[in-house]
Amino acid sequence: MASPRPTRRDDTRRVGAGRLRGVAQRGAFLAVLIALGALLLRNIDQNLAERGLSLSFDFLARPAGFEIAIKAINFTPRETYAAAALVGIANTLLVSALAIVTATIVGFAAGAMLLSSNPILARSTQGFTELIRNTPQLLQILFVYTVILRALPSTRDSLSIAGWVFLNVRGLFIPAILADPAAMPRFGIDTSEAAWICLAALLVWAFLPLPRRWKMPVAGGLLIALAGLIGLMLQSGALRIETPTLRGFNFRGGVQVAPELVSLWIGLAVYASAFIADMVRGAVLAVPKGQGEAAAALGLSPFQALRLVKIPLALRILVPPLVSQYLNILKSSTLGLAIAYPEVMAVVAGTTLNQTGHAIETMLIVMLFFVGTNLAVSFLINLYNRHVIMRGTA
Repeated sequence: MASPRPTRRDDTRRVGAGRLRGVAQRGAFLAVLIALGALLLRNIDQNLAERGLSLSFDFLARPAGFEIAIKAINFTPRETYAAAALVGIANTLLVSALAIVTATIVGFAAGAMLLSSNPILARSTQGFTELIRNTPQLLQILFVYTVILRALPSTRDSLSIAGWVFLNVRGLFIPAILADPAAMPRFGIDTSEAAWICLAALLVWAFLPLPRRWKMPVAGGLLIALAGLIGLMLQSGALRIETPTLRGFNFRGGVQVAPELVSLWIGLAVYASAFIADMVRGAVLAVPKGQGEAAAALGLSPFQALRLVKIPLALRILVPPLVSQYLNILKSSTLGLAIAYPEVMAVVAGTTLNQTGHAIETMLIVMLFFVGTNLAVSFLINLYNRHVIMRGTA
């Protein structure tokens, strides 16, 4: 006798039971993790109590009493250890952001060179990427810092670009944009607020799954509005450009980019760009051959086919490993400790630890920063991949 066919109600019950089982398993796993974390904290607290110590973060409210030579945000020795930690975090995010942007640009360019039909260009690029990938990253950072930057001319013999940008042994000096809030023109809202609104709108535009026919007009309108606001603020005196000027033995005015920041920036970017170049080459080669043939049939040049057809399709393959490279850049910023760049590891797990003796607390702060930042970067890139790239090339 044949068994009765399952009804829709039976299928619904089976799916509901499967979901309930999955929720229960995830809940049990989370409970085990929480229990293990509580056991670890209890063990740490007991061991500290035996030595007359306690797990406390009260030291963060005490004055730091030390100076930070390179700082992305304002800081004085009279501020707290918490403020010093924020400076280290800001320095880490600054050099990581610069390295990520530079590595992406250089990596994509080098990947295109690896795919070039010119054998000299392709072989020379391959040799460069192999050299970078097979030497330690710390060695490259030290090479840039001790060999390249230290060989630059003195302050009075600085290399200059149009009298606005200067490069010497003390670093890179670039013009600064200074704001005067009192001179801001008013349109019902503060003009600086309007500029931030335009920037936020651009970020939202980048992640929203809008149709392609809407994206370019929206982006163009936002960029025109932002450029108009900047021009209006420059005309009214709310913004002014301050160029570096040589006075005595050093430059005054503008922004000084310290050699330590430049060395770490170049070292992180060059090392990551070698891996990104190889990932770009592999992702483009993974695109079906018929797509390239179709592009050629339409009369596109090899470069146009690469830019308009192959790379957009290759992004679906490229983005996931690209996230790993971005996270590696962020974590490798701790190598700045070797050249005295005050990133979060040097400030919190270095100077703060030596002065306060709170080893566990400082290490926890550093670990939580890297875990939280890495998860945030991974989430944003995956969100962009899921809502823009995957839908746009579907």
